[in-house]
Amino acid sequence: MTRQSLPLNAIHAFIVTARHLNLTHAATELCLTQGAVSRKIAALEAWLSFPLFERHARGLKLTPQGAALLPELKSGFEQMLNATGKARKSNTSVRLKAPTCAMRWLLPKLMALEQMRPEIHVSLTTTVDHSNQLDNFDAAIVYGAPLEKGWRLFDEELTPVISGSLLKQQTIAPQDLTHFTFLHPTADSADWQLWLRAQQLEITMKRNQHFATMDLAISAAIQGYGVTVADVTLIQSDLATQRLVAPFSSSVKTGAVYSLLQRPDKDAPPFLTELVAWLCLEGNPFISATAGG
Repeated sequence: MTRQSLPLNAIHAFIVTARHLNLTHAATELCLTQGAVSRKIAALEAWLSFPLFERHARGLKLTPQGAALLPELKSGFEQMLNATGKARKSNTSVRLKAPTCAMRWLLPKLMALEQMRPEIHVSLTTTVDHSNQLDNFDAAIVYGAPLEKGWRLFDEELTPVISGSLLKQQTIAPQDLTHFTFLHPTADSADWQLWLRAQQLEITMKRNQHFATMDLAISAAIQGYGVTVADVTLIQSDLATQRLVAPFSSSVKTGAVYSLLQRPDKDAPPFLTELVAWLCLEGNPFISATAGG
């Protein structure tokens, strides 16, 4: 070991051993054998050319030189840990999980945030799993029953929508829907039946097409394949650009909600709080303040 090479591993072993004044305890913390810790201490003593510990039957005691050196080494080691920790965090993305059905609402918000705050990096993973677990993610949008903890983004509220190219007249009656193929966001007809019951209607669905997600059913409706029921929040941009038309003013809440979970502050990466605040803020004006839990 040369004078020019700073023995960082040995310094760390010295700091831990000085805290315990016991080789066995130090070895346990360092996940090393007692002999390995002793060798690291001996190597550092050889590098410094003076002893760091006095060995006694009851344990270790710092020598005057070791006691004088310890505070500065601890301070320097902590500064290195803090500096590398900050550097690592500054290059960390916020890991966000979201169901595919929420993409029509989520992606425009993430694009707007990127334009205003390019330093906030979001790593987005989509899923068809609606479990309310963070797993290995920093935040997760979940769909289902209201949660006791987390942010309530919006309630699911359904209304029929159809491509304007399929409408031969500006206004239609609910019974006119029988002329179209019914596009179902799920494997059953539950969403359609919920809306029909709310209107006290019974309609024979002659032609049907079922999809795995609401997003797929909405996309099919935009392409003119039929009429679907869709969440009014998810289709806001489609209605604004007239890719879709909502022929009826009535809607029905399903009882399901879109919620947002986040990792506790102590485990959170940089900018997680700002991302959460942005997604939870109505209208998404520029923000710099953080949001509470």
